[in-house]
Amino acid sequence: MASFKPSIPLNTDSSPSRRPSGEVHVIMGPMFAGKTTALLRRIKSEGASGRNVAMIKSSKDNRYAIDSVVTHDGAKFPCWALPDLSSFRHRFGGDAYEKLDVVGIDEAQFFDDLYDFCCTAADHDGKTVIVAGLDGDYLRRSFGSVLDVVPLADTVTKLTARCEMCGKRAFFTLRKTEATETELIGGADVYMPVCRQHYVNGQVLIKAARSVVESHKSKSGTISEIAQVI
Repeated sequence: MASFKPSIPLNTDSSPSRRPSGEVHVIMGPMFAGKTTALLRRIKSEGASGRNVAMIKSSKDNRYAIDSVVTHDGAKFPCWALPDLSSFRHRFGGDAYEKLDVVGIDEAQFFDDLYDFCCTAADHDGKTVIVAGLDGDYLRRSFGSVLDVVPLADTVTKLTARCEMCGKRAFFTLRKTEATETELIGGADVYMPVCRQHYVNGQVLIKAARSVVESHKSKSGTISEIAQVI
């Protein structure tokens, strides 16, 4: 049998100037699943190993602090709060970026340029990028670009929370309010983690409550119109 002879050399350039291979790791799940905690644990571990690290979060998220990533239980880590990821290299500094080994991105669903940043940082710049964010919104639809990064990822970790109604594993985020915009930043006052059963039950209750409110508004409007005529 003829031996295989590749037309493209398989050996790689081993010169010191060659950039190391980058990596992409995705941590996703519903709210209160510990995504930020897992991200901070990984970033601190990388830093303790002597690697240069940096953390980024969306400037939209100012719930706990402006210049820090903060977990729901209060753990903090300094970060760059940015409106987009494309500006990070310029703000961080070209020389400092060249020396950077690991980039953590919290609340990644808020960055529209997440996919392009991960491609450039990992494929071309040799960085390890650790992404943490919601995989779905309160309607269980894809949220931002987090799922788009999955095909780029070396590893994908799907975390779960604990259902606030029954204590079972929670895969979904239930919004407690009647707000319908996709991006509504909040904590336990607005959202709660739930299992499948209580997500479905909760949606039914929310829709019923919304119908009642709209019915009252409609009746109030009719009464006001009648009062104006009288």
